[in-house]
Amino acid sequence: MTATTDRQSQAPVELHTVTIDGVEVQVPKGTLVIRAAEQAGIQIPRFCDHPLLAPAGACRQCLVEVSTPDREGNLRAMPKPQASCTLEATPGMVVATQHTSEVAEKAQHGIMEFLLINHPLDCPVCDKGGECPLQNQAMSNGRATSRFVDIKRTFPKPIKVSTQILLDRDRCILCQRCTRFSAEIAGDPFIALQGRGGGAPRDHVHGTHGSQIGAFDEHILDFTSSGEEEPLVLAADMVGPEGAPGATQGLAVGPLGESEMDTSGRPFASYFSGNTIQICPVGALTSASYRFRSRPFDLVSTPSVAEHDAGGSAIRVDHRRGVVLRRLAGEDPEVNEEWITDKDRFAFTWQSAPDRLTMPLVRDEQTGELVSTSWSEALDLAAAGLRRAREAGGVGLLPGGRLTLEDAYAWSKFARLALGTNDVDHRARVHTDEEAQFLAHHVAARGLGVTYSDLERAGQVLLVGLEPEDECGTVFLRLRKGVLAGTVRVATVAPLATRGTTKMRGELVTAAPGTEPEVLEAIVAGSSEERLAALADRLAAPGAVILVGERAAGVRGTLSAVSALAERTGARLAWVPRRAGEVGAVDAGLLPGLLPGGRLVADTDARVDAGAVWGAESLPSTPGRDVTGILTAARGGQLGGLVVGGVEPRDLPDPALARAALAAAGFVLQLEVRRSEVTEHADVVLPVAPPVEKAGTFVNWEGRVRPFGQVLVSRSLSDRQVLDALATEMGLDLRLGDLTGVHDELAELAGWTGVRPPAPVVPAGPLPAPADGQAVLATWKPQLDSGRGQDGEPHLAGTAHRPVVRLSPETAAGLGVVDGDRVTVTGPAGAITLPLSLATMPAHVVWLPENSPGSSVHDMLGTGAGAVVALSAAEVAQ
Repeated sequence: MTATTDRQSQAPVELHTVTIDGVEVQVPKGTLVIRAAEQAGIQIPRFCDHPLLAPAGACRQCLVEVSTPDREGNLRAMPKPQASCTLEATPGMVVATQHTSEVAEKAQHGIMEFLLINHPLDCPVCDKGGECPLQNQAMSNGRATSRFVDIKRTFPKPIKVSTQILLDRDRCILCQRCTRFSAEIAGDPFIALQGRGGGAPRDHVHGTHGSQIGAFDEHILDFTSSGEEEPLVLAADMVGPEGAPGATQGLAVGPLGESEMDTSGRPFASYFSGNTIQICPVGALTSASYRFRSRPFDLVSTPSVAEHDAGGSAIRVDHRRGVVLRRLAGEDPEVNEEWITDKDRFAFTWQSAPDRLTMPLVRDEQTGELVSTSWSEALDLAAAGLRRAREAGGVGLLPGGRLTLEDAYAWSKFARLALGTNDVDHRARVHTDEEAQFLAHHVAARGLGVTYSDLERAGQVLLVGLEPEDECGTVFLRLRKGVLAGTVRVATVAPLATRGTTKMRGELVTAAPGTEPEVLEAIVAGSSEERLAALADRLAAPGAVILVGERAAGVRGTLSAVSALAERTGARLAWVPRRAGEVGAVDAGLLPGLLPGGRLVADTDARVDAGAVWGAESLPSTPGRDVTGILTAARGGQLGGLVVGGVEPRDLPDPALARAALAAAGFVLQLEVRRSEVTEHADVVLPVAPPVEKAGTFVNWEGRVRPFGQVLVSRSLSDRQVLDALATEMGLDLRLGDLTGVHDELAELAGWTGVRPPAPVVPAGPLPAPADGQAVLATWKPQLDSGRGQDGEPHLAGTAHRPVVRLSPETAAGLGVVDGDRVTVTGPAGAITLPLSLATMPAHVVWLPENSPGSSVHDMLGTGAGAVVALSAAEVAQ
């Protein structure tokens, strides 16, 4: 027995020496035999075992022969084969696997025979055929022929666990990987093991059902509601036994509230349910969108990176004949491990939607309509229009927050050299000068900072303006993993404890919208409020982390208070935006006061340094306008034109201003993947490639560089290539055509050690003061909403949370409404009416989803978080 040192904790680790098939191997104390065998290069067959799930010993396929020394040191064999996935290696243990033991081999053959007794022989039509562990191990560790001659057990299928996840119970081998993932990793027990053993004879409803995976649908299990409970609710599109409609109750206890259901009417399943499909070792769980569409051996697989959030999750893109058919989680232990969100997994059809732009469009002078044209003509007209706009007051650039690092760099360089302006801002959302200073100080070109591993072992993590499950699912999973392991505690400054907060066992530091700076300033050692003083002490401990979301910019003084809190406690600070390209855009200088590498526009040395790399004698020295300033100037005629990327007006703080600016601008150039609302105002539209058709790099919230390759062969051009061609048409060589050259320039611009702005110090604004019948608005975007990145996936859309109005019982009582009643929220521009869901939250606070069906807050209300809005009970239609 020896000891080594754990790199994470620096504590000595006890090592045990075990012998497996004659090979000695040293493993840390607590290592499972199946893992020890892997270290020795010995493969043991398994189905239920998964390295990121707790041992279960459910399938018994990994049986091995085990001997251990007794007190006298004599080696004694255990009386029967043992499951290597649940047995820990001990000193002196000797293991014989199927490679050296006839007993182990016979045991594994027997288990395989049992598993195949009722398993259907439908491999040619099964979605798992060709990549199926059961199929492979039946050949390597099973009998050559079957001795079973009776009729196989069958079930009506499929069961719709959700609109996206379908279950074929015939194929299930009860390994319980899916149920363990749901309970241990995601915290969503939407699917469970039900029944016992083989069950009673069929149709004997007085007996028990055999063991099966499902959602406890009453109609499937033959039990009914009783007493004063609401009667069974059936849905025609939810298949039950014998093809009859299935129940909608699922695992919910008692009647379902609006907020507990997804848009299909089922109990809300999970944002991570697609992982159960991937880890299922057979074809029992399938995707509604991929089912029966292809065989794995027909697919071409390419590693890539998810484009939907700032998590930087590794994915695998599978396509056939130029069409992407599915996406799977990639394996990256440092980032997403083996899990991704359902949005990352299923939301990819937007890249090939029917409104995809494939040819340049220009506006016909006679008809006023957009017409297709050649690239040469479109570039010529765009260059001429930008020259006129530059002379007529200048051009503002709104690239959006979903660009790769290379494309963001191209936008930044094009703005400064081709258009001579710093009027460029990627923030297609709520934004402030305070946030711009915060990003320049804490985020720009800082490299790899706080990591996922740091979160898992942080001791204390404080969330400010961030709901990880909705806004960065991989952060949520890593935090929950740390919470369950006891290595981190989570606290959140928010108006209410969400489902995600509850699953992280998070401590709610209640803050009504607008009061966040006040609450953050109260988190000090020795505070009169014991809970806040204890939180301050935990944040002062080594490893503690503060995660702040982009929504914190919406309340004046919050980011300043966050910076001050990090300074006085010593906690590490990280910014977690919602979009994949935000951090890369900050690094590339897509802010009105920043150049690439964190250089300040107003700093002479910084401009000279950047200009030397770009080959420019001078760069514009005046900090530019932010998004709102650009739009205001365009509406008022101070700007001659706009260049717009992936921006949706309804995401901006003032959609009406955006539309007025687009209508009033003298020249509008759009670079976009699909037609959008901006297209209707554009004079020239240049199509650009979606992520699947280009190579590039995302920089995730950690500051980790996440390169990805091109998946599909395409003639589409990236933003970088389009802007390079446009600059050439304007008589300027930006040297953006070669990807290697762009990376060389980025490397030269990295490592800036010159002047940086200090952390922001902005006082909090006045506290909102709602009167009777009014409330302060809280809002954010759920993971699945009305975003265009989810278009074309109705199965995924069915699993989104139902849009609701959330109020405290006290506020609801004042309006005379109860749970489920419809409530109207009225703002300056209009009203939103949704069903009520009661929640534990401060009085006179109302929560709405920011951009869900029937609730586009900025567009429909004309205001945003922290504003005072009116509340009323909705009139009942006669």
